[in-house]
Amino acid sequence: MKTNARWYSPRLEQEMHVVRWGVHGVPLLLFPTAGGDAEECERFLMIRALEPLLVAGRIKVYTCDSVAGRCWIDSATSGPQRAWTQRRFMDFVRHEMVPAIRADCRTPDIDIVTAGASIGAYNALHAITAHPDVFSHAYCMSGTFDMSKRMNGASSGDFHFASPLNFVPYLGEGEQLNRLRQRMVILATGEGRWENPGESWRVANMLGSKGIPNRVDLWGQDHDHDWPTWREMLPKYLDELTRQA
Repeated sequence: MKTNARWYSPRLEQEMHVVRWGVHGVPLLLFPTAGGDAEECERFLMIRALEPLLVAGRIKVYTCDSVAGRCWIDSATSGPQRAWTQRRFMDFVRHEMVPAIRADCRTPDIDIVTAGASIGAYNALHAITAHPDVFSHAYCMSGTFDMSKRMNGASSGDFHFASPLNFVPYLGEGEQLNRLRQRMVILATGEGRWENPGESWRVANMLGSKGIPNRVDLWGQDHDHDWPTWREMLPKYLDELTRQA
């Protein structure tokens, strides 16, 4: 059920580790948290939580190393370097990960679902807003979306395009916005320890102002910003999605 792959990414100028779980089903690109690698979701038992859907052939899960996430939390990197790395990482996702997923699914134009927690949620939001031609749904759990505070006061042209909160409000009428209006973003957040539902509401208001379908799901004060919450959230959403499919 588990397959590992490694290749050198010219966009990121390093070797990338990619893992797939499952054989058939809707492809899911699951982004790690900030410091995570491609196998983080297995170590924190997310794959076990998704096992019924994997065994039933309803989903296939793909992950990769969190290169940009690590850069965002690395105190030794500058704000502009972080934004530059984020853009290169999303180029890697679109031009290396997506073709690999579609080739593995043997369907050249298959839509991909994306998800993530914390900074992984930010990556999922970035993926669907930048590339709605590829991603159909984004499940953004306990999202950290305002990355301006991680720019250390620096300005950067890359940051505009690395931050959905910055570039989506300026999307004009055209193919990208039209496609986004046919997609769906779920902003799921607990209200317990270390959670900040205000970030999800801010994204929801931004998306809604552009007519992009979205929903905020509040999971209550007994759900913290931690893996037990996300292991409860993601299987529920994917079960609902794949039952509809």
